[in-house]
Amino acid sequence: MYNYCAVIPSLDPDERIFSIVEKLKNNGFEKIIVVNDGSSSDELFVRLRDEYGCTLLTHYVNLGKGRGMKTALNYYMNNFSDECDGVVFADSDDQHDIDDICACCDCLFRHPDSLVLGVRDFSDPKVPPRSRFGNRTTSRFFRLFCGLNISDTQTGLRAMGNEIIPHFIGLGGERFDYETNMLLETKALNIPIKEVPIKTIYIGDNKQSHFNPIKDSIAIYKMLIGYVSSSLAAAVIDLVLYQLLFVLLGGLAGNLRIACSTAGARIVSSLFNYTVNSKAVFRSAENPRRTIVKYYILCILQAAASYGGVYGLSLVFGQEHTLWMKIIVDTVLFLLSFKIQQNWVFGGKNKKG
Repeated sequence: MYNYCAVIPSLDPDERIFSIVEKLKNNGFEKIIVVNDGSSSDELFVRLRDEYGCTLLTHYVNLGKGRGMKTALNYYMNNFSDECDGVVFADSDDQHDIDDICACCDCLFRHPDSLVLGVRDFSDPKVPPRSRFGNRTTSRFFRLFCGLNISDTQTGLRAMGNEIIPHFIGLGGERFDYETNMLLETKALNIPIKEVPIKTIYIGDNKQSHFNPIKDSIAIYKMLIGYVSSSLAAAVIDLVLYQLLFVLLGGLAGNLRIACSTAGARIVSSLFNYTVNSKAVFRSAENPRRTIVKYYILCILQAAASYGGVYGLSLVFGQEHTLWMKIIVDTVLFLLSFKIQQNWVFGGKNKKG
C-alpha cells in the first residue's frame, strides 16, 4: 500500500486511461487526481470520477501540461497533503508500466527529499527518432550549461514528497517547458535527483503524444538560453566599453592603455552581471556580502586573464586588432566563468522564493 497520490494530467485521452487507473487502484493508490486539460469531451472524465472515484480537476480551455501539473499540486497540498506523503505523476496513455510507477514510489520512500525520475533507455531501437533526438539533445544541453547529468529530461513519470512540492507550484512554464523548469529548480535548490530505470514503451510510434518537437523544444531552449543571457549581455557591455575606452585613452602607452580599458569596462559589466545573476538568474539566498566577495575574486582573476591574454596576443599580432583578440580570449573565459558562478559563487545556498 502506497501513501502517495497519483496524478494524471490528460488532454483528449482514450480508453487506455481506465487501464492505468485500474492498475493504480489495484496497487494501493487510494488517491488519484485526474486533470482534464480542456479536452473536447468530458465523457471519460465523468466516468473516472463517478465509477472509479478519482478526483477530477478541469480546465475550461487547454492550458498546457505544465499548468495541469501545477493545478494538481496546488489541489493536493490543500486537500491531501495531511493524508499522503507525496505524489507520483503518470501519463494517461498507459505508457508507464505499473511496476515502474511502484519502483519510483519505492525510491521516493527511501529518498523523500528527492525528485524521482523514471528514465527510459534511448538506445532502444523501439524509441521513435523524434523522441531519441529531443531527449539526447536536451540532456547534452543540461550537462553543458546547467551542470545536471540527467539521462531522460522529458520523462513524465516523476515522484516527489511533500517537502519539495511547494517549490514547484509557483514555478514558471505552462506546457512541457514546466517539466524542464522543474529540473532546473532542483539545481537551484540543491534538491537531489534520483533516477529509476523504466521500461521503454511507445504505443503507435508515440503519435498520440501532445509534445510538439518544434514548438515545445523552442520553449525549452528559450528558457535555457535565458539562463545564460545575463552573462552574454554583460559581455556585450564589456566589449563596447572596452573599445570606447581604448579609443579615448589613445595617448597612453600600449600596455597601460589595454589595462585601463579592460579595468574600466570590467567594473561596469561586472556590476551589471552580478546584480542580474544574483537576483534574476540564480536567485541566490546566500548573504550578498559573501557572494559578491566570491564574485569579485572570480572577476579579478578573469580580468587579469583577459588582460594577459589580449596583451600576449598583441605582442605577437600588434595592437591594431585588439578587439578581436579580446573577443577570442573572453569567449573562452566566459565558458569557464559561467560554470564557476553556477557552482561556486551562487551555488552555495537555496534560491529565493
